[in-house]
Amino acid sequence: MTLEQGLAEFLTHLGLEKNASDKTVKSYREDLTQALAFARDRVGKGNVAPADWTTRLLRAFLAWLHEQGYAKATVARRLAAVRSFGKFLCREGVLTKNPATDLRGPRQDKSLPHFLTRADVQKLLAAPPSGDWNGRRDRAILETLYSAGVRVSELVGLDLGDADLTDGVVTVRGKGKKERLALLGPAAVAAVTTWLPDRAKVLARTGKESPAVFLNRDGGRLTTRSVGRLLAKHLRRAGLDPRTTPHTLRHSFATHMLDAGADLRGVQELLGHKSLHTTQVYTHVSTRRLHDSYKTAHPRS
Repeated sequence: MTLEQGLAEFLTHLGLEKNASDKTVKSYREDLTQALAFARDRVGKGNVAPADWTTRLLRAFLAWLHEQGYAKATVARRLAAVRSFGKFLCREGVLTKNPATDLRGPRQDKSLPHFLTRADVQKLLAAPPSGDWNGRRDRAILETLYSAGVRVSELVGLDLGDADLTDGVVTVRGKGKKERLALLGPAAVAAVTTWLPDRAKVLARTGKESPAVFLNRDGGRLTTRSVGRLLAKHLRRAGLDPRTTPHTLRHSFATHMLDAGADLRGVQELLGHKSLHTTQVYTHVSTRRLHDSYKTAHPRS
């Protein structure tokens, strides 16, 4: 088996056995295609044999990425892809040892997630006009993103059957298509309930059928890009930071929950994080804010 054939089988494995999203499979394909192209250039052959896939070659690949000016996060992602590929090849008996196991990635610059203050969130949620159908839809979208802390991909994937508005609970499908429950507060429930008659009118006008909670004007399911565009519009209307993304509302949800004393493991469950370490970044946000407040307010700080 050539490594090119192994890559094809690995991508199939990700999609069918690991339930990876199309976006994740695409990312692995791009990362590993680049690594194989580098390897072909180094070994001077049309295809890369398992014997060519060595620690020395992969170390040279990482060095080349640095020389090309790739960001540390990108280099780390390429290394993670190469490691996963090597693990798969070992499992399939193509390799006896994963050559990427002992490779070290670049030290990552620690950056805290951008989030909105409670006051800014209120400005944003009040921005969509209530006098037209798409304003009511947008309000329901923004309320859901902030109330439930869901990813934008999870939001656009919501179907009517996933939502129990009586109890304020929605079933979302996260990374790896894993299901979890997310909670909607009274404001979000009210906003979604207000949007549903408009949703029915959109379907009646277009003559379409769709299980999706959030629709575009043509009766189709909204895309993540569409949500990003509508958010940008309401940010301008509210006079808020244009760098804000749908994911910022997820960051804001987690930060505000922990600021108010929520249990870290509970927030982990609501966010759908596999590791508690991922959730802990929001405690750093809260600690930094506490430190800033101390420096501002304490007379001897």
